[in-house]
Amino acid sequence: MKREKPPTIKEIAKKLKISTSTVSRALHNHPSIGYITTLRVHKMAEELNYQPNQTAISFKQRKTYTIGVLLPNLSEAFFSTAISGIEEFAEQQKYNVLMGQSLDDPEREKRVLETMKTHRVDGMIVSISKNTDNYDHFDQLKKVNIPIVFFDRIPEKNDIHYTACNLELGLINAMVMLVKRGHTKIALINGPEKLLASNQRLEAYKKGLDENNIEVDKRFIVSSDLSKEGNQKAMKKLLALKSRPTAVITFNDYLALDAMAVAKENQLVINEDISFVSFANLPIWAYMDSRPLASIEQFPFKQGEKAAEILFSILKESSNEESIELSEYQQVIFDSELVTHG
Repeated sequence: MKREKPPTIKEIAKKLKISTSTVSRALHNHPSIGYITTLRVHKMAEELNYQPNQTAISFKQRKTYTIGVLLPNLSEAFFSTAISGIEEFAEQQKYNVLMGQSLDDPEREKRVLETMKTHRVDGMIVSISKNTDNYDHFDQLKKVNIPIVFFDRIPEKNDIHYTACNLELGLINAMVMLVKRGHTKIALINGPEKLLASNQRLEAYKKGLDENNIEVDKRFIVSSDLSKEGNQKAMKKLLALKSRPTAVITFNDYLALDAMAVAKENQLVINEDISFVSFANLPIWAYMDSRPLASIEQFPFKQGEKAAEILFSILKESSNEESIELSEYQQVIFDSELVTHG
């Protein structure tokens, strides 16, 4: 069966015996076209089931009304919650959202970004891979006037727009809580050393120890690549110490799950023999019997929503400009918050 071609402006013009330019202006309710002509054009368009060619319109306006979002893993509750904040704001601006995952692979991250660029998204919101240590592929977007706003996992650069969370406040409050419960042997299972977020956690951890007059014990600071195997290995390293820690702060909730599983395998009772505090505050904790003593909330929805707000403010400001360069970079930091689980 032969597929019918969609009706065009030319067909409307031919049936009404007017010019295509008049039809185009009437469809956009241009004031130069009389009311009767506009009414006739809209009526004919409806009869023919005419649909505007969005690709042609986008080409003419140099907009696709689409933003790209690139993040490590959509299956993580933190990032899926952030996506909700981004999509909700984008919907208000009548924009579509194109999503991609790096799966913490820098090469995949580059490929996804290149695909976004090829599709000519109007802007990007990005949380970088845990293994990304070169940012040239992001700089390439600037050259084609596609603005980027980073969130949560951000590059170690000053000339970027971003939203993030101040981890220090939540972590220091966690330290105070643990010390009040009698803990002085407090360990940290951190993420990859190249991640800015890992450095921030480490500095806040050391500051928390100092403020509670506890000396830093380097044996209590271990790192994980955030894989299940890496998380388990890090926890086993702590439990193998002759004088093991009585409390552990983990890089995120998923690491906490793996670390607690190792503790249980060693017949330790969670939050009695060894206590845990984790970052991010998974919603699922409310439904679990075995959970950390507390979590440090990083407000992913707010981070995503604010990142979208910043991106659209850039797009609006640059809509009549040839360059997306702005006089100041917008950088918003939310305070983290300690949430106890009873």
